[in-house]
Amino acid sequence: MIGAFRDLGRRGLFLFDPETAHGMSIAALKSGLVPACRINADPRLRQTVAGLDFANPIGMAAGYDKNAEVPEALLKLGFGFTEIGTVTPKAQSGNPRPRIFRLVEDEGVINRLGFNNEGHEAAFQRLKTIRGSGIIGVNIGANKDSADRIADYVAGIRRFYSVARYFTANISSPNTPGLRDLQARESLSALLSAVLAARDEEAAKAGKRIPVFLKIAPDLTEEGMDDIAAEALSHALDGLIVSNTTLSRDGLKDQRQAKESGGLSGKPVFEKSTAVLAKMRRRVGAALPIIGVGGVSSAETALEKIKAGADLVQLYSCMVYEGPGLPGQVVSSLSKLLDRERVGSIRDLRDAKLDYWANRNV
Repeated sequence: MIGAFRDLGRRGLFLFDPETAHGMSIAALKSGLVPACRINADPRLRQTVAGLDFANPIGMAAGYDKNAEVPEALLKLGFGFTEIGTVTPKAQSGNPRPRIFRLVEDEGVINRLGFNNEGHEAAFQRLKTIRGSGIIGVNIGANKDSADRIADYVAGIRRFYSVARYFTANISSPNTPGLRDLQARESLSALLSAVLAARDEEAAKAGKRIPVFLKIAPDLTEEGMDDIAAEALSHALDGLIVSNTTLSRDGLKDQRQAKESGGLSGKPVFEKSTAVLAKMRRRVGAALPIIGVGGVSSAETALEKIKAGADLVQLYSCMVYEGPGLPGQVVSSLSKLLDRERVGSIRDLRDAKLDYWANRNV
């Protein structure tokens, strides 16, 4: 059923420009037209990461459900967790259209959206009505015209503290000028100090500690990775998300679309993001949680992220090509891979290929 839906849906949506198609897919999820995925719970896939219990390690990455319109519908597709946003304090329209481009031959996407979203208040009003127990993270960012970007991240922590199961501080989008400068060591230290101090203040008031992750770029030098690892370990950060989109265009078949500015995601970023993931795991050690994201299109690629050092895995762009059945397929196929690997928990396979990926130069 869902396979036929995928093929029909893809053909239909590809008749429209990518941003219109995205809006139509959100509308379909809101309407209940997309069938829910029924997966048999597999205890071998359960994970406890940063104090949260995940039914399976596959999550929806930020960028799809920017305004918290369909988090529960996404969880019904088989995801173990989902992440809304990026949300900024004030609503903003983002960059001019067109700003999303399909690279069909490469099964990739280039976007230069620029944190288009309806702002904190709109997302908060939607999230506060949710009664389910699913894990919904909130990805926070800064307004393009902000005079104090660190204050924007602090505002995100404070506004969503009562509704977020975890936070992601997104400092690695390439589509907000100067945002990636926050990855520089001095700026990153100031950001983490302020964000985590706000989290600790809210935790004291609420009586619960919400984890904070940091989302980083794949386009980092060795020194840049050293600096981020050092700051992550010297602050009470709960984990890293590796990685955001890349500015690289290496190896693309679609050279016409490759000329578009913006961040590249989907299958072409898999190797680069997985290598950076392993390099960061080697730097931060075994204890700090890492969520791997970038080019996950199958159970095999998801498991490869875990073998490279990830505790959890997110996907998004590959759903453009595989359809809404992808998370359910990945989760059910992971169980079959664990049968083949003969392990009692997927966690037993973490870091199994750490050295292989950490030594890759991509």
